[in-house]
Amino acid sequence: MKFNDAVWGGLCVLLAGVILVHVQGFPRIPGQNVGPGLFPGAIAAGMGVCGLLLIVRGVRARRDRAEGSQWQWLWLAPWLKSSQHVMALMVLVGVNVFYLLAVDWLGFVLTGFIYLLAFMWVLQVRLARAVP
Repeated sequence: MKFNDAVWGGLCVLLAGVILVHVQGFPRIPGQNVGPGLFPGAIAAGMGVCGLLLIVRGVRARRDRAEGSQWQWLWLAPWLKSSQHVMALMVLVGVNVFYLLAVDWLGFVLTGFIYLLAFMWVLQVRLARAVP
């Protein structure tokens, strides 16, 4: 799955704006020209500039496309048509949720064993090799 650069640029600009507004509330240090909000503010300003560049890039990509093609915000990757790859993604998400829910109850060793065994299964490793 791929989002157009303009989408990511817009999110970067939005996040930079939120950070810049938030650092305004940081306390001032008496006798200092700079305060604790300087560094996060500088990073946010840089992020905003990069976000604007991404927006420009995304809009240019739209303009450079052939006249007959339709501009999209999102493209689906070719691997999403492969059931094996989709299953691997589902197992990845599933075992991480399983780990979070079960590690306190089952313990690390047993949970880690099940976690890795699920990955070996989705990678089609033989059981005789996966268990040891």
